Amino acid sequence: MDRETYQRGLEIRSAVLGEAYVNMALADADEFSKPLQDLVTEYCWGEVWGRDGLPRKTRSMLNLAMIPILNRPNELRTHIKGALTNGVTRDEICEIFLQVAVYAGVPAAVDSFRIAREVFAKLDEDSS
Repeated sequence: MDRETYQRGLEIRSAVLGEAYVNMALADADEFSKPLQDLVTEYCWGEVWGRDGLPRKTRSMLNLAMIPILNRPNELRTHIKGALTNGVTRDEICEIFLQVAVYAGVPAAVDSFRIAREVFAKLDEDSS
């Protein structure tokens, strides 16, 4: 493992998803799942998200378009929150999911809208 890339990944992951979320994910890792957490932190967040080629907002928007197609609702919840942190607006999230409907299928978009509404409601409740 490249410690510098891992550290950069940890910083980016924490900035996008929240320190509490990342700390919990790492604390919940056991001998079996720790290698995955290390890979995600170093490779996904440090190596790819750490590149200068795209701003974080764009990377978040791409994730919001791809994750529904992969039918990964838990990851979608996480990345909706991260997208908001990265400056993606609720209106932009709506537009992304409409694009998903056209190119990937209405069922994927329906689930994405449902999940986004749940995330928005929880965030609104927490901020009150």
